[in-house]
Amino acid sequence: MGQSPSGDSYNIIGKGCPFYQGSTDFGAIFPTMRMYTDKPSRYAKVLDTLLSVRAPVGSLNIAYENCCIGRGLASIHGKYDNNTFVRYLLKNNRWYFDNINNSGTTFGSITKNYLFEMPITIPDGKLVSMFEQKSSLIEQQIYKNEQQIRELSNLRDWLLPMLMNGQATIED
Repeated sequence: MGQSPSGDSYNIIGKGCPFYQGSTDFGAIFPTMRMYTDKPSRYAKVLDTLLSVRAPVGSLNIAYENCCIGRGLASIHGKYDNNTFVRYLLKNNRWYFDNINNSGTTFGSITKNYLFEMPITIPDGKLVSMFEQKSSLIEQQIYKNEQQIRELSNLRDWLLPMLMNGQATIED
């Protein structure tokens, strides 16, 4: 479970560790960078599942890099390095989280104990291993694609202003 570092450690200039506070930082698959902290307290490792534990409960993302997580998130890492299987297990049990979001409380949240009480069915270890082997290849490709997207976005953000103010030109 996440724990927010002291507020005076936050910055947007890239000093320290990437910091995600909750689902407001979530993108389609990976979180969107907006904050850093130079006093991280709780960590998620690259490709861990990030689970929103505060409204809305149950939203998922994948940690793009090692990062600090705040009170609104939990980091989940498969006990046997089966992160992809665990992630899809959580997605399949979305109903468990929806019960909290639809319970009428003003601000839904879950604890580690509530998460551990989630009823799950785990198939034979051989099936889990086969699923992990095949699905993790797809997720690795998604991760590589995200790396390329970020690199190209950085290149665009560097080159476009130079083209706009005439510092660079395109030859025919």
